[in-house]
Amino acid sequence: MKDDFNKATRILRTSSNQVALIAINGCCYGKDDLPDKGSYFKYCGQCFWEFLSGDSELYTKIIVPLGHKAKEKNDNFMTEYSKVLNNFTAQFIADFCEDGEINWKKLLEYNSGKKT
Repeated sequence: MKDDFNKATRILRTSSNQVALIAINGCCYGKDDLPDKGSYFKYCGQCFWEFLSGDSELYTKIIVPLGHKAKEKNDNFMTEYSKVLNNFTAQFIADFCEDGEINWKKLLEYNSGKKT
């Protein structure tokens, strides 16, 4: 990232546009009491959202709706993940287990044996 910031600065300095460049590393969460990193600035959490919007309270206004959406998506993901995991486990047992034990020879042949 630093290399990319420095490269962009060099390119813009040599162009005829002479654009003022300030590199920003934005982080949606967290804190950093020393945002000036020398060749760039790092804004975290409230400072990042305020930098983007000009609203010092935006981070608190968006977190509740984001939390609800994240929980909804996470619940849906876990439901689907459980289905896939259960199907995978059932298929693995059907294909590679006998009397509750893994048939390692059969599994190894499936994974690494020659196709016939």
